[in-house]
Amino acid sequence: MIRLFRFCAFLIFTPAMIFGQKPAAAGKAKVALYAAVGPEVTTYAVDFETASLIKQSSVALPESVQEAWVHPSRRYLYVTWSNNVGGAGGHHGVTAFRIDPSNGALQPHGSPISLVERAVFMTVDIPGNYLLIAHNQPSGMTVHRIGADGTLGAVVPQAADLDFGIYAHNVRVDSSNQMVILVTRGNGPTANKPEDPGALKVFGYKNGVLTNRASIAPGGGYNFQARHLDFHPTRPFVFLTLERQNKLQVYRKVDGPALSAAPLFTKETLTDPTHVTGQSPSTIHVHPNGRFVYVANRGTATAPFQGKRVFAGGENSIAVYSINQETGEPMLIQNIDTRGVHPRTFTVDPTGRILVVANQQEVLVRDKEEVRPLPATLSVFRIEGDGKLEFVRKYDQDSSGGKSLYWTGTVSLP
Repeated sequence: MIRLFRFCAFLIFTPAMIFGQKPAAAGKAKVALYAAVGPEVTTYAVDFETASLIKQSSVALPESVQEAWVHPSRRYLYVTWSNNVGGAGGHHGVTAFRIDPSNGALQPHGSPISLVERAVFMTVDIPGNYLLIAHNQPSGMTVHRIGADGTLGAVVPQAADLDFGIYAHNVRVDSSNQMVILVTRGNGPTANKPEDPGALKVFGYKNGVLTNRASIAPGGGYNFQARHLDFHPTRPFVFLTLERQNKLQVYRKVDGPALSAAPLFTKETLTDPTHVTGQSPSTIHVHPNGRFVYVANRGTATAPFQGKRVFAGGENSIAVYSINQETGEPMLIQNIDTRGVHPRTFTVDPTGRILVVANQQEVLVRDKEEVRPLPATLSVFRIEGDGKLEFVRKYDQDSSGGKSLYWTGTVSLP
């Protein structure tokens, strides 16, 4: 989610936390936005009156940024990086930064930690004592201590029999701080290999130690390519995207705590659900007020033209849903174009007033008989009172040399 204020929710039936933050009041609240292109994280100030971003400063990581999460104190940001997103080997780690409360600037804080595998996602537990990391290949999870001063510490030993499923993609800690959910995507079928099933792996959690609790896998996990989830801030509902199926599902938190074995609701994410070639949703965020949920749709299909691969069309949008507060049912009220291609991540600011999309890729597009580049962009939207989005402006990003606009997030400055 930074993939930052994916830094989320706390005690059930208390206000939500976004990327570990309490929702900030509107008015003069100061919010910083972070965006990562390749190994560089740039800090922007957010001007709410004009819905604009003002570039402030940048820091460089050892390798390309994968994800980030803010400490509940809002004083530290943790950023994971890697030079190999699939397969064995590579250079992987996590760096801690101190957040300047005056402007959001980042300063290295303590020593980075090395990881054996890529961290596809990470989060911080509710008190801010441990960093939990999801690894995709091989599928797994590690837990690392966080010092009282916010620096990164040693890995916490775990039992050998933990069930990490196939291709972990997301990890979140429930507001009770007693349940961890690892979203395992599985893999779609290929010409040479059958489908690997997906699942939600539910763990008990105490003082950094995980225990197997449940595996939620409707249909045995087949046709269930789960990707990302988010929590309702005050109600017992969990919202989940299904990548290959282009679906949004809702689950209920039950005593344990655990999750219902089957979804309460399953909804389409696309304007036209029959056009699914090259389509998949990515991340998901519930609005701080709990009334709306947002899902990013990615359309990445290409076709040959004049010896090049050009964008073949598809839906790159944010799907907006209103949430029934009694039942948890989401109702689609808008699909709005992101003004770019492949919105891998987006962020809802902690005051709930703007949404910023990171359109990851520069692509070639056909313009009559010419071919021109469409840059990676940060696209800024106002969030209206009814939850719908209004496009305001976009900021082109330099993603040359194979770099990607891989992550963005916001933090309310203390």
